[in-house]
Amino acid sequence: MAMYRKLSRTSAQRKALLRNQVTNLLYHGHIVTTEAKAKEVAKIAEKLIALAVKEKDNFETVTVKCKVAKKDAEGRRIKEERDGKKVAVYEEQDKEIRKDLPSRLHARRQMNKVFYPVTEVPAAGKGRKKNTRKIDMAQKMFDEIAPKYAERNGGYTRIVKIAQRPGDAAMKVLLELV
Repeated sequence: MAMYRKLSRTSAQRKALLRNQVTNLLYHGHIVTTEAKAKEVAKIAEKLIALAVKEKDNFETVTVKCKVAKKDAEGRRIKEERDGKKVAVYEEQDKEIRKDLPSRLHARRQMNKVFYPVTEVPAAGKGRKKNTRKIDMAQKMFDEIAPKYAERNGGYTRIVKIAQRPGDAAMKVLLELV
């Protein structure tokens, strides 16, 4: 028995295709694809979700002091003059950050090997670059997906057959998170 399906592609093309589909599955929650691709994508997605569930609470909260620029009511930095130059005024604040423990950091890096970068574009500001924001998929896995499946022992995805694709009669399926 083969370890994986080759999907009639070279190894580089196959890895790119699977990374793309896994990223989209975990970002959107479902994808429509062929049955063979769905089975391969499900294997990878199940492993990533299991990794996220295992490491979801493995961090410590640390308080750090940071310098933050003072801002006026309109959100612009307040500047004062020193030695003939205008210099921004800073104030110290305490900020709580979450610091990954080594095993969670390793898990995050393993996930980032699979995920492609995701950029979210809101519908209202479509076409404007400043309205876009980058999504940290590993953080989404730990914060949103892992707590949802914490009580579940595997079986995080479901494959539902839809119909045969016109043209080559390949079976189209809906791959979704349970």
